[in-house]
Amino acid sequence: MKPTLVIVGRPNVGKSTLFNRLTRSRDALVADMPGLTRDRHYGEGRVGDRPFFVVDTGGFEPVAKEGILHEMAKQTLQAIAEADVILFMVDVRQGLAAQDRNIAALLRKTGRRVLLTVNKAEGMNVGVVTAEFHELALGQPYAISAAHGEGVNDLVELALAGFEPDSGEEPEADHPRIAIIGRPNVGKSTLINSLLGENRVIAFDRPGTTRDSIDVPFERNGRRYTLIDTAGLRRRGQVFESVEKFSVIKTLQSVDQANVVVLVLDAQAEISDQDAHIAGHVVEKGRALVVAVNKWDGMDDYARECVKRDLGRKLGFLGFARFHYISALQGSGLSGLLPSIDEAYRAAMTKLSTPRLTRILIEAVERQQPPRKGLTRPKLRYAHQGGMNPPLIVIHGNALGAVPESYRRYLEGRFREEFSLQGTPLKVQFKTSTNPYLKKP
Repeated sequence: MKPTLVIVGRPNVGKSTLFNRLTRSRDALVADMPGLTRDRHYGEGRVGDRPFFVVDTGGFEPVAKEGILHEMAKQTLQAIAEADVILFMVDVRQGLAAQDRNIAALLRKTGRRVLLTVNKAEGMNVGVVTAEFHELALGQPYAISAAHGEGVNDLVELALAGFEPDSGEEPEADHPRIAIIGRPNVGKSTLINSLLGENRVIAFDRPGTTRDSIDVPFERNGRRYTLIDTAGLRRRGQVFESVEKFSVIKTLQSVDQANVVVLVLDAQAEISDQDAHIAGHVVEKGRALVVAVNKWDGMDDYARECVKRDLGRKLGFLGFARFHYISALQGSGLSGLLPSIDEAYRAAMTKLSTPRLTRILIEAVERQQPPRKGLTRPKLRYAHQGGMNPPLIVIHGNALGAVPESYRRYLEGRFREEFSLQGTPLKVQFKTSTNPYLKKP
């Protein structure tokens, strides 16, 4: 399981600079859920073969009681609640500030592991300039330069010490692992209870490997499933009482663990940017997907038509997924949900034969050739499967770098139609052949 590193500190100490270096991005707007720089931002980083989640937070003023600073503090408290390790950043050039002391006092109460990160220390005598920060009573200060990268790898390796390396393996494939995800209060837990309550199938709770994650194995019609519950974090002491019980990190981890994701939406609330962000992450990870539009009961025909138009506008990129309009509380509309999950799982794990893939490719090219680029027309020769969950199709030929994105989508549609790949993303990769007689310089 990927550990979560959370960067905390007062304003302008270099938190976003470190975040961008760890995520290898040029700005801090990586999977922001929701909003802009005043909220917390999520990304994925890697040092060597060690992947991890990293969270950037706004300037932290824990004593703020109202206004935007108070709202920013609430966001930071939520990030702290999600953390495995906190990187508490201070600015060596500004020295120890009263606000640093306030933050340190709060962090000592959380019970989290804290690494005191002294930023902007390039070109300085480390032992001398970090001495005053021992006063914060958070252990050894670690000097880095987020802007220049000095000491960053050593800091992250220290943060990851004690965590099991991520195996990099795909999720367990002998039966579907289904993550139920969505915003707070959309009905995720109600949906799980409804699925388990029908026919009183075999079910028991088993604590998962992530904090507060619950795996719920059950059987239906002789088929095994495991539901991954993504309910929000439990509150950890009074300091977190005002924080919403929802963890984006837990959702990201659950997607990593799953073969199939059920995205639950609230039909009686606006389809938000956060819904689109979550859906986009699922697609980026290549997970099979089923969408459950909950709270469909009690809506008139006009309201339902408005919701469907909104879904088409904001989630149009989910055209490969089945949509189900349900009431988890009343149990209506659920009969088709598990069949769609089975269908998506089969599509994600299907094996595609090379002869049939190549035949479909040739037929698709005969029907519509790729456009020329200058005097060159790409030559698509054969295809084979390069992976599962999601299915990856590798196409070999010449001058394939000139194939436009529109033609890639055309081929994806042909393969999806011929193999009935409903419910899963599909990736098509082009690989241009090299000339073995070409002399190397």
